[in-house]
Amino acid sequence: MITIYTTPTCAFCHALKEYLHDKNIKFTEKDLTKSEEAQKWVLEKTGQLATPVTDIDGTVIIGFDKAKIDQAINK
Repeated sequence: MITIYTTPTCAFCHALKEYLHDKNIKFTEKDLTKSEEAQKWVLEKTGQLATPVTDIDGTVIIGFDKAKIDQAINK
């Protein structure tokens, strides 16, 4: 299961969503501007509120790092 934590004005968030769409990978998106629960989760897991944050079956990736994302997806 893939969950991405985003904000509407984040360019890397948009790039991440486009990247996953292009690879036909399904994901759930949580907008930090609309969910206090999502904000708390990101802060607990990363110590910051930077976006995007991707959770791939428990592997948490900060930023739009294609290599790490592909590696976690292919596990």
